[in-house]
Amino acid sequence: MHRAGEPLLMPNPWDLGSARLLASLGFEALATTSSGFAATLGRNDGSVSRDEAIVHSAVIVAATDLPVSADLENGFADDPSGVAATMGMAIEVGLAGASVEDSTGRPDDPIYDIGLAAERVAAAAAAAHAGPGRLVLTARAENYLHGRPELADTIARLQAYQEAGADVLYAPGLRRLEDISQVVREVDRPVNVLALEGVPPVAELARAGVSRISVGGAFAFAALGAVVSAATELREQGTYGFRAGSAAGAAAVRRAFS
Repeated sequence: MHRAGEPLLMPNPWDLGSARLLASLGFEALATTSSGFAATLGRNDGSVSRDEAIVHSAVIVAATDLPVSADLENGFADDPSGVAATMGMAIEVGLAGASVEDSTGRPDDPIYDIGLAAERVAAAAAAAHAGPGRLVLTARAENYLHGRPELADTIARLQAYQEAGADVLYAPGLRRLEDISQVVREVDRPVNVLALEGVPPVAELARAGVSRISVGGAFAFAALGAVVSAATELREQGTYGFRAGSAAGAAAVRRAFS
């Protein structure tokens, strides 16, 4: 499903209902979102446990017939064996793919050393590819999300993760077409791009050779933003302009859930 120049558009549902709704709109695959799921629990990103993430992944897998890739953060472990165990759990719940990132979760030291990071990807890949149902492993270089906009280091990391066995490469936070194009040229695996503000539109990313585009928590927070807007209108203006959007949403849900 990953074709350079014909990017797979992979939206990120945050619960069972949003998974079914997105599936009804014609997407070919889905991915979980750690930040969107955390929000459903009243938490910020990075506060979900491994067991919670795996159970949530199982819910999304069961919601539709589409393949699902899971955002499993840093594998919920520092050591490679712990990351491998997480991948084993991902296979058990029927996921088609999973991602592992090189972010430590520690603000004072946010990114793993490249050597350890590659070892973690290698362990994840060995587990992901060992069983009868091969898990598509996405390796993420998190520099740009943690105040380290270093393209050369990001590319070196992605190349190391490729050699370690990753199937898809992903550097969330890249926005400039020139940088994204350089990443695509310098690796030999499909590249995923996160749809952030300022990221070129799908057609331009396709011409650059991008193979997949995901939205992270953007759809979840767009929905929550609509709730805030509607609630603010009701409380401060006493009007019901939000009913138009509500009617469209209700109609879409009726079609998706019938």
